[in-house]
Amino acid sequence: MDYSDRPQPVIRGVKHEGRTVVLELGGEIDMKCSAKVQDKFKEIYRDSPPVLVVDMTEVGFMDSSGLATLVGVLKWCRLNDCELRLAGLSRGVRNIFEISRLESIFQIYESRAEALSQ
Repeated sequence: MDYSDRPQPVIRGVKHEGRTVVLELGGEIDMKCSAKVQDKFKEIYRDSPPVLVVDMTEVGFMDSSGLATLVGVLKWCRLNDCELRLAGLSRGVRNIFEISRLESIFQIYESRAEALSQ
């Protein structure tokens, strides 16, 4: 049986690195899965982490609904003294932030390791 056409999970994992929460995302962040991603963020909010790193190293595509989800996360973080850091954006995903002129309001790091070391 060939499973190559099955969609990969968008939420790859949640890790705790001290008081920092790392959410690992992958695949395609689009309208079909934005609600699922939002629900995962709501679970994370309950822990009120001081730092939230969203590792997007394995995200190949993101549309405007994915971007809107991250804007909502940023708003929550700002209201709750949580620092949001995005890590590992592919060139295509980073272009979405640049085109929408949102790259300047997010803390964007080349890698997860860099985001965690700040």
